[in-house]
Amino acid sequence: MWTILMKARIRVAVTYFKLRQGFFSVLRSRLPISAFTLKEKASIPKSEAEEINPVIKGSEFAYQATNIVLINDDGVNMAAKHIRQRLLVESYTPRTWRTHPLHLLPSDPYVASDPTNKSVLNWIFLISCLNFSFWSEKEGRPDRYGVEWRDKWDSSGKKLWTGYWSLVASLNRALADDDIPITDPNFYSSEVLCPDSLIEHVFRPSPQSSESIPLLKERITIMREVGSILCKNFDGSFQGFLDEFHRRHNGEGTALQLVQMVVETFPTYRDEFIVHGRKVCLWKRVQILVAEIWAAFYPAKATHPHPIFPGVRGPQIQQLTMFADYRVPQILYHLRILDYPPSLLETLHAGSPLPSGASEEISLRAASIIAVERVKQEILKLFEETGECGEDVVSSVLIDFYLWDLAKKIENGEDRIEGMETAEIVPIHRTRSIWY
Repeated sequence: MWTILMKARIRVAVTYFKLRQGFFSVLRSRLPISAFTLKEKASIPKSEAEEINPVIKGSEFAYQATNIVLINDDGVNMAAKHIRQRLLVESYTPRTWRTHPLHLLPSDPYVASDPTNKSVLNWIFLISCLNFSFWSEKEGRPDRYGVEWRDKWDSSGKKLWTGYWSLVASLNRALADDDIPITDPNFYSSEVLCPDSLIEHVFRPSPQSSESIPLLKERITIMREVGSILCKNFDGSFQGFLDEFHRRHNGEGTALQLVQMVVETFPTYRDEFIVHGRKVCLWKRVQILVAEIWAAFYPAKATHPHPIFPGVRGPQIQQLTMFADYRVPQILYHLRILDYPPSLLETLHAGSPLPSGASEEISLRAASIIAVERVKQEILKLFEETGECGEDVVSSVLIDFYLWDLAKKIENGEDRIEGMETAEIVPIHRTRSIWY
């Protein structure tokens, strides 16, 4: 009975939402100027020095200040050789993003007028807003939180998705199976059109799961906040936000400048802490947001302009860092890039929580960021030694994408590290927060 009532409520809400959207589309088309245009700000050019990613500077400081997790220089050198070889052998590029079975893909080649672009951008934005805290107290057990959906978009096969992919599967299921426009900010910002109970229904677990998605209330709060900001200031879509980004930077904006504008606009992306009296920006989710957009719309030929960053400088993706979460530090330790003190290893093996902002947690994240920067530099040196140009193909973003995929493959028994000495696979650190 509850399911029948829920489906009826969904149909009524969606029908009303579509009628409302049609009305406002006509209304907007007849307005001579948008409300936001009246609030335009003058573009302020930034010097090259100001474009140094504050995540790097803050992480360097936090790494030295905490002095808990350490970087193994020998491990960096060995891992750089291994990662470079794997990137080449596996042809791992930004276009690899398009091969993931649950990703919603924009048209290829890119067509500016294609309405799919707006849908994909809204999809990536909401996923990035909610991309945090998927580890389970029931890790490795069949009753952990999971979502059953197709094994890929154009398939009738079913698969149980866990971890980060449970979030993606939940939103895809709502869009494709339940006809719920869950990625539209005009919809999810409204408590009338999209009540909390409906969002809870979107994230419903598979029948064998005995737990719900972590931090559901926090996710709902974030959806309301970011959706309201987009609707109030950017015509109700992340495409509208990007349009304003292009206007402010005269079409010459870079990935880092987009990161900074997102942080300035949306409080949920301010992943920042005070360490010894100094603000340290770690910015995991916002850098992932921009990196995902960069990869999703990456042109078939690297020599072609990037449609989201069409300026002379292009995206300058090399300015972004890796995304400091709980999964990549695990693989960095396995590759002997990071060294943990005995006290931290004891905490990890015991499954004890690390509070957000604790010295050990900050050290783990800061050391991971600086370590991947060093791996990147070593890989670039290897390219230089062979007379190849790696500057355009190697970035901390791409290394992070690769390491995260590798960690999941190793976890699932689908891959292993060969040809170099490795450390044990230690458990992830357990920090429950909205930052990652």
